[in-house]
Amino acid sequence: MNKRFLAVAAALTFLAAPAVVRAGDQKDIVDTAVAAGSFKTLAAALQAAGLVDTLKGAGPFTVFAPTDEAFAKIPKADLDALIKDKAKLTQVLTYHVVAGKVMAADVMKLKEAKTVEGQMVKIDTSKGVKVNNATVVKADVMASNGVIHVLDTVLFPR
Repeated sequence: MNKRFLAVAAALTFLAAPAVVRAGDQKDIVDTAVAAGSFKTLAAALQAAGLVDTLKGAGPFTVFAPTDEAFAKIPKADLDALIKDKAKLTQVLTYHVVAGKVMAADVMKLKEAKTVEGQMVKIDTSKGVKVNNATVVKADVMASNGVIHVLDTVLFPR
């Protein structure tokens, strides 16, 4: 399976995970995101792109997961068009995934990271943590196959 797709799938699973998880009770990234309840749009987008099985894979993945509120910032017509364009949707979603498990402490040491999509995202830790123009609002949401960092804005590749 394509590493890019695996990374995206892992990232989504992480978003669904509850904040407190007992050892052995962790869900994958997708299930963690779904359980969280604030990633319905992301879950639907993953389904539309055919990335769910990938992100349920072994990983590990780091997913920068936009909330439903982040997706709500996109005009409805633009979001609907994106959901219908599987190739573009896959590109956008895989741009939110980094191969490997990158915890917040690791992110703090980075200036950029290569996404599964292939492009780099910029990381700025001077005032909180920003990934490109998005702010990390919650970090280190653990999943059985990686970690999720919650974003307030959807990232778009160049």
